[in-house]
Amino acid sequence: MITSTNFNRLNGTVAYMEAVPFDVTRDALYSAADLYQGFQADDESSWDATYDSKVYQHYISTGKQAKTVEESLARAVHDHGMHMALNRFFEEHDYRLCLGIMGGHALLRTDRMFRDTALLSKRLTENGFFMLSGGGPGAMEATHLGAWMAGRTDEEMEDALTALAVAPSFKDKGWLASAFRVMERYPQKDYVSLGIPTWLYGHEPSTPFATHIAKFFENSIREDSILTYAFGGIIYTPGSAGTVQEVFQDAVQNHYLSFGFSSPMIFMGKDFWTHEMPIYPLLQGLMKSGKYKNLLLTLTDDPEEIIQEIVRFRGGEEEVSGEW
Repeated sequence: MITSTNFNRLNGTVAYMEAVPFDVTRDALYSAADLYQGFQADDESSWDATYDSKVYQHYISTGKQAKTVEESLARAVHDHGMHMALNRFFEEHDYRLCLGIMGGHALLRTDRMFRDTALLSKRLTENGFFMLSGGGPGAMEATHLGAWMAGRTDEEMEDALTALAVAPSFKDKGWLASAFRVMERYPQKDYVSLGIPTWLYGHEPSTPFATHIAKFFENSIREDSILTYAFGGIIYTPGSAGTVQEVFQDAVQNHYLSFGFSSPMIFMGKDFWTHEMPIYPLLQGLMKSGKYKNLLLTLTDDPEEIIQEIVRFRGGEEEVSGEW
């Protein structure tokens, strides 16, 4: 039974949700145009007036951990809408062809690993897969840049990388503007990629190269979603604490065959994953001792080996297109 007091509280909650700067009832994925509406490439300060910025400022002012029931409910309803939108996305796109690339947000656009990640993503996209990442800067941006440039020539890809190099870090002036300039120069209509960022890291701008964006308030839900939806396998490029966390979350899903099968865990960068961050030999040891099971592990510096491993897991016998 709802008392008059509770009814008034409910009305107040509805009024609160109508007043927040984000669409509580949204049930469609975002695009870069949605998040960055109003952004002008020649005026970096124009980001402050965008939807993404307004939501982030509201998020910070109301607390990363919501301070009121009304705010908590508004965020939860929004994130539920994102899940529903993702479900529809995967009704239209074969989840078995979804590949994740994980790696550091601090990776510079001028770093060789950024280029290698982008080229790898481009090749995989051209071979029928679609790419997934956490939707932020660094290795995540490289993932979506490669997917965005799928179907383009090597010369066009190099031109895009050169254009982005004017702002190597997401902290540099011109980072977002240079991305939009590349997108305008090389429009993409034939391939898709999925970014899943969070307002918890709202100080790191979401990459506009992702054609479909599911942005969440709750980072824990977002992290689990990334690992869950990458049914085709995950490629790990060098990263730090966040990437290591993702490795072991993914390992648990594969160990328990949470979705009925295990998918590839591919580590790109032999020296990094065996010496600088010796996760690979640890996983091998855990597999040998029986503590972990069902892990499909690959360690390589060769992009061709990565592509062949992904295609082999899919069961495809067709010829892989393109050259590295």
